[in-house]
Amino acid sequence: MRILHTSDWHVGVTMKGRSRLDEQRAVFKQIVDVARDEQVDLVIVAGDLFDTASPSSEAQKLLTAALSALHKTGAEVVVIAGNHDNGRALDALREWAHAAGIHLRGSLGKAADHLVTGATRDGERWKIAALPFIAQRHAVRAAELFELGAAGAEANYADHLRRLVAALTQDFGADTVNLFTGHLTVVGGKVGGGEREVHTVADYAVPAAIFPPTTSYVALGHLHKAQAINGPCPIRYSGGPLAVDFGEEDHTPSVTIVDASAGIPARARTVPLTAAVPLQTVRGTLADLAKAKVDERAWLRVFVTEPARAGLRGEVADLFPRAVQIHIDPVMRMDAATPRQRRSGRSPGELFTSYLTENGHDDPAVAGLFAKLYEDTQTVAEEA
Repeated sequence: MRILHTSDWHVGVTMKGRSRLDEQRAVFKQIVDVARDEQVDLVIVAGDLFDTASPSSEAQKLLTAALSALHKTGAEVVVIAGNHDNGRALDALREWAHAAGIHLRGSLGKAADHLVTGATRDGERWKIAALPFIAQRHAVRAAELFELGAAGAEANYADHLRRLVAALTQDFGADTVNLFTGHLTVVGGKVGGGEREVHTVADYAVPAAIFPPTTSYVALGHLHKAQAINGPCPIRYSGGPLAVDFGEEDHTPSVTIVDASAGIPARARTVPLTAAVPLQTVRGTLADLAKAKVDERAWLRVFVTEPARAGLRGEVADLFPRAVQIHIDPVMRMDAATPRQRRSGRSPGELFTSYLTENGHDDPAVAGLFAKLYEDTQTVAEEA
């Protein structure tokens, strides 16, 4: 069977307040095209469907449209919630999802509810254990729902996850393609810079050994960098379909195509998503920036390596309309070790001029504006 593995869509994410729904719409269209062209039997979306637990109506419409379009390619679709998602709110969509032929798991229920089975058009049988994100504070409750008995509050997160995975995979047989999908951090995974979550720290990391060798493929979400994890079976993060912040600008947005057969470890390959809008950082003086080569589609982060002055930020914004971050490079500021001049006995104008000098603002116009404003305030005070 052939599988398309994707995750961390973050529908509704913004770039410094600018909507990215049009970008995401184009990326999802390309994912649908890949699913159709590759004739995939199953699509797995491994969590973080939305960027926030309270997505806008536009984000919700885009998500449901994308999932429906994926199912219309002829593939089964399995979707789980991630740590950014409101699992209970997603469960409210299960009736719609079921009618649309989509297997959606937002929050934890009984173990049997997290097992989905099916068969390909060629009759190959498959089984997938679908485990949505579990917060550390809910791990004990999850074990109770799975009727595993109390492991005790002293057990750590990895211990609880190991027991949950064992319960879900205990019936993996040699005559089916055995799959697992989860939204979690596995030891050895490289954080890509955009996860923005405390859920990637060591307390939330689980060893790859929790997945049994009988698993044909483990489809993970949470880490945004596409990568394989060493373990007893094939384990992969698909990576996100677009970079969510500048910590991910060196990523290649992609989906993973997986070929799997019963009793044979899966083979995976990466398919880049060219519709994704890149992120780019540029540095230099204003003159350097005017000659810089930038991708006209990219969102830009700009570091200006010259002293700050009035109007500089506006000039950079005029030069780069798609600049969402503009920084006056801190290396241009005066050495912090330089002793400051005494303040007592000095006029407000002198103090403000010293402040500008200490912070690298060599702009007489700003000092002159301060002098005028200060004079106006003193005139008002005298008239009062």
